[in-house]
Amino acid sequence: MISVGHSPDADDLFMFYAIVFGWVESELGLKFHNTALDIETLNSMALLQELDVSAISFALYPKIRKEYALLKTGVSFGNGYGPKLIKLKDTKLKRNFKVALSGKHTSNALLFQLAYPEARIVYKNFLEIEEAVLNKEVDAGVLIHESILTYHQDLVVEREIWDIWVDLSKSELPLPLGGMALRRSIPLNKAIDIENTLIKAVKVALKGKQNLSNMLLERNLIRVDSDKLQTYLNLYANADSICLNEKQIEGIDMMFKLGYDGGFYDILINKCEDFFIPSEYVDFRYS
Repeated sequence: MISVGHSPDADDLFMFYAIVFGWVESELGLKFHNTALDIETLNSMALLQELDVSAISFALYPKIRKEYALLKTGVSFGNGYGPKLIKLKDTKLKRNFKVALSGKHTSNALLFQLAYPEARIVYKNFLEIEEAVLNKEVDAGVLIHESILTYHQDLVVEREIWDIWVDLSKSELPLPLGGMALRRSIPLNKAIDIENTLIKAVKVALKGKQNLSNMLLERNLIRVDSDKLQTYLNLYANADSICLNEKQIEGIDMMFKLGYDGGFYDILINKCEDFFIPSEYVDFRYS
C-alpha cells in the first residue's frame, strides 16, 4: 500500500480523486491510501519521511532532496495570481507588522520573508488566518487555496504574492506553489509507475472535469460552491498541472536560487530536473 498525502483544497482533491474513485489504476497493481491534511502538516511529515508520496510546498524541496525525488505531476503554479496578503480596510502596516502565515515551509512564507524581513510571523492553519485578521489578533495574513476567491468584505489586499515574486525574480515566470515528492527508498520501477499513475489521474480528471467536480461537491469534500470551484480549478488544476513544462521548471529553479541567496537553504540547486525520477530507465530496461 502506497501512502499518499495531499491537501484538502480543491485542486489536490481534484487531481487525486480519479484514483480514489477507481477511474485510474497502477499498471503494477499498486494500491494507494490517501490522507488529506493541511499543506504545512504535509511539509512537516515529509521532513520526517512519514509518507511514500506527498504534496509539498516547492519551497520545502531543497530540505528533503536527499530523501525524496521531485515528481513532475500534480503541480500548482500561479501565473498572474496566487496567495494574497490581506489586512483590514483603512489600516496602515508598520515595518514590523504581525502577520499570520500558513506554515514555515510554504512557498508563500519563503517569498513573504524575503520581501518583509522585519515582519513578526505567527503560523496558523490556513483556515484560521482570515479570522485572525478580522479579530485583530494579527495585523495581516496571507490567504491561500480557495480563500483567495472569497474573503470578508472588511478585508483588502495589501499585496499579491505574485507581485512579490515578479519583483524578486525580475521575471514573470510561473510562480511555484505546490508540487509532489516521492520517497527515494521506493524501488525505481515502482516509483516510475506511481508517477505515471498520478499523471494519468490528472489527465482523466481534466477530461471528466464536470463529472468529477459534481462527485466531489456531492460528497461535501469541497469548501466552495460549483461556480467558485470551476474558477479555482481553472487557476490551479489545469493542463499545466499534468507535467512540468520548461517555464515551470525555470520558475522552480528561480525559487531555489532566491531561497539560497536569502539564506534559507544549505546548497544551491541549479537544476531541479536533476532531482526528477529517471523515467528513461523504462526505455533502457526494455531496449
